[in-house]
Amino acid sequence: MRILTLLLSMTALSALAAPHNAGSPDVPTSTARFPEVQASNLEDRAFVLPRDFKGDSNLVFIAFQREQQEQVDTWLKEMKRFEEIDPRFHYYELPTIDKLNSLSRWFINSGMRRGIPDKNARARTITLYIDKKPFEQALNLPNEKTIYALLVDRSGNVLWRADGVFDETKAESLRQALTQQAK
Repeated sequence: MRILTLLLSMTALSALAAPHNAGSPDVPTSTARFPEVQASNLEDRAFVLPRDFKGDSNLVFIAFQREQQEQVDTWLKEMKRFEEIDPRFHYYELPTIDKLNSLSRWFINSGMRRGIPDKNARARTITLYIDKKPFEQALNLPNEKTIYALLVDRSGNVLWRADGVFDETKAESLRQALTQQAK
């Protein structure tokens, strides 16, 4: 496991795995906006998201629990084919954790850095230590029991969304969204 290796062990420090009401987002994607969030990647570069996303189209994987890394990994191994559709496409892993003190954040980030030998993977992993409830509401994320894949522009507009593991139906839908954005 890479990104969320230490999250489960940090449960005593915060309510990392507190589930929210189950359900599916019924709100159209166009109404969801990625809220402004300050964070740093595992290479210690500071970001103000969504403004500092590198691409015009950015696929973000939002995960809440260590076990969800397996779901994220199903998407990561497929990213090359989407990079070929649009050179302005980038993707990021966003482990999302409740606000913690600086020592706890250091501990989690250090563990994730050690678990991810690839510098590029560390650079695209931006850990969000935030008040999760308003973040989830802004993005219409109904619960923390799964991961979310959101296609977001630099203005924060959510252009496409899916949840759970990668499959070919989601791939085709994402391909269509990226093709539309590239025009």
